[in-house]
Amino acid sequence: MEFFKIRRTIPFMRHALVFNIISLVTFLLAVFFLATKGLHFSVEFTGGTVIEVAYKQAADVQQIRGALERAGYKDTAVQNFGSSRDVLIRMPLVQGQTSADLSQKVMRTLQAEQADAELRRVEFVGPQVGKELAENGALALLVVCIGIVLYLALRFEWKFGLSAIIANLHDVVIILGFFALFQWEFSLPVLAAVLAVLGYSVNESVVVFDRVRENFRKMRKASTPEVIDAAITGTISRTIITHGSTQIMVTTMLIFGGAALHYFALALTIGICFGIYSSVLVASPLLMWLRVDRSQFVKVARSAERRDEHDGAVV
Repeated sequence: MEFFKIRRTIPFMRHALVFNIISLVTFLLAVFFLATKGLHFSVEFTGGTVIEVAYKQAADVQQIRGALERAGYKDTAVQNFGSSRDVLIRMPLVQGQTSADLSQKVMRTLQAEQADAELRRVEFVGPQVGKELAENGALALLVVCIGIVLYLALRFEWKFGLSAIIANLHDVVIILGFFALFQWEFSLPVLAAVLAVLGYSVNESVVVFDRVRENFRKMRKASTPEVIDAAITGTISRTIITHGSTQIMVTTMLIFGGAALHYFALALTIGICFGIYSSVLVASPLLMWLRVDRSQFVKVARSAERRDEHDGAVV
């Protein structure tokens, strides 16, 4: 399906060096902000108090969040838990205050707003749990990266796998750089968004790489930059349809999803925008710098033709 078809090949690779310099600068800036400011981790990673509150009627999460902010409780996460009448509140560690004291003060604040608020449970999430979550998240990221490299190396060649993983890690680091720069809260949903961006971005890379492989077999007299330009140009319509549709849904979550989905949708939005850029204008130039050529694809095609001829002769 195509909304439009571009008849003239756009010379993306003519400006490959410029694109790579822009990518390098943004990557280094993201690393700088991560090193100097660091990430603002949520309660799941740093430890804190988890309070479950029940209401007789459907709870107004925005009202509860506003009441806690007016009472001086910052960086609290408020969301429905199980049903619209149950609310889960995550609060960061407070020096010199126990979970029991904190829960009593929170309940007084909530009951002043709505008298039917009832405390169900209070739990302390220690920093050790947060450390384990951070380690498991980093391990999940590493496993995903290794899986992507192996998949692309087996399907195409190691140069394709290396180009794709560099481009995808470029997306991840830039997302983390934004969260470090603006000190947005980095929570488990954001980590899930980062892992989703990895898979989403590699999908776009595979589409472009598959067209590159196809063009190497069809465009026998074309140079490598011309082959890559034709591949990118040929997938532009598909890229607009796919990313546009996805971004519409993510924007809906960003606007109407409330605070619980805000940073999740924000991370996906950054990942989608930079995912388009990296798949087309980072991974593809890297293929050219790594000197990928048609020799392996042409040989494979000729071997397949010989096998088909042999099978036909046997029959």
